[in-house]
This record gives sequence, C-alpha cells and structure tokens, in this order.
Amino acid sequence: MSQTPRPPRRLADLSGTDPNRLSGISDGIFAVGMTLLVLGLLVPTFKSPPTENELWNGLVGLAPHALVYAMSFMTLGIFWLGQGTQLSRLARSNRHYQWIQLVFLFSVTLVPFSTALLGNFYWLKVALILYWLNILLLGAALLAALEYGLRAGLFREEGRTEMAHLMRGRILIAQALYAVATALCLFLPTWVSIGVIVAIQLNYALAPRIPFLYRF
Repeated sequence: MSQTPRPPRRLADLSGTDPNRLSGISDGIFAVGMTLLVLGLLVPTFKSPPTENELWNGLVGLAPHALVYAMSFMTLGIFWLGQGTQLSRLARSNRHYQWIQLVFLFSVTLVPFSTALLGNFYWLKVALILYWLNILLLGAALLAALEYGLRAGLFREEGRTEMAHLMRGRILIAQALYAVATALCLFLPTWVSIGVIVAIQLNYALAPRIPFLYRF
C-alpha cells in the first residue's frame, strides 16, 4: 500500500519550540515590570525648602502609593513563581503555547499602569476593578497555558497529574479569592478590598503551614 505523503512542514511548525527562549523573555519582562512599579513613588515636592513636619507629612501622603506598590510587587512575584513552576515542568514547547505565554506576559506589562491608576485613585471603585481585571487576565492566561500544555502533551509525564491538579487548584482558588475581595468594594470602602487582597498575597508569598490556609 502506498503511504499518504506527509504535508510539507511550514516555518510556523518549527518556531516556538525552545522553552529556554520563553524563560529568558519572561524573566526580562518581569524584571522590567517590577522595576517600573517604583516610579509610582514620587519624591514629594515643595515650593520652598520644607520643614521636618512638612517633609514628614509629604511622606505620609505617599502611603497609599507605597501600599499599592508593595501589593503589585507581590502580585508579580507570585505570578513569576507560578509561571516559573509551570515552565520548569515543560518537556517541549510549540508556537501556540508560547503565544499563550506571550499573552500572559502582555498582562504583566499592564501591571505598572493598573498600579499607578490604583495608587492615584485608590478611593474609586473603577480603579480597583481595573486592577482586579489585570490580575484576572494574568490568572486566565496562566491557566490557559496550563490547559493547552496538558492537552498538547508538552509537560513531562512524571508527576504531571499531580502538577496539573495543584496548579489548576491554586489558580482557580486564588482568582476566586481576588474576586471576592474586589467585590467587597461594592459595599465597603475600597481600602477594605485592598487590605484583603494584600492579606491574600501575603498568604501566597509566605505559604504558612497553617491548617486550612496552606492548602490554598
């Protein structure tokens, strides 16, 4: 029997097959994004040389910006670790997986903007909701990469089932918690939502071995 000839390979079939390049651009974008966050902390300016009290009051006025800066730094740190864990389990890659990861990195580049917006208008619900939408996009893209990688057989077979269960659960639970925290601003001042988001991030950043909490 004659065999059906294989269709000619396209350049697209050869691109995006090196996971190391994805790791390289990811680290670079995260590094730039985390550095740009600090630009929201502007040194107070005065029309004349300030007194000690005036300088102190100016620094106190930066408190909302400093809190949102710390919150966003933790946000990017958590997603950097999450993406790095996923990439470390890759056996191979393809262009579709890498484009999904580029969408994830696109959402990373938006964090400095959503951070500056929330830092300047932290009392407005719109600013907080847009910040949450940025977090939602980060989580959705990372989950999409995980699910596609599983279907395409891109991850190493050893421990793949456990990895998929843990990563999927972490993303879904975290996004649910962020959504609940943001929804609080519909009934309470926005600073309550911001405080809850920071608490959620501290839980993921520190990963304490506290019953019930460490499972999330």
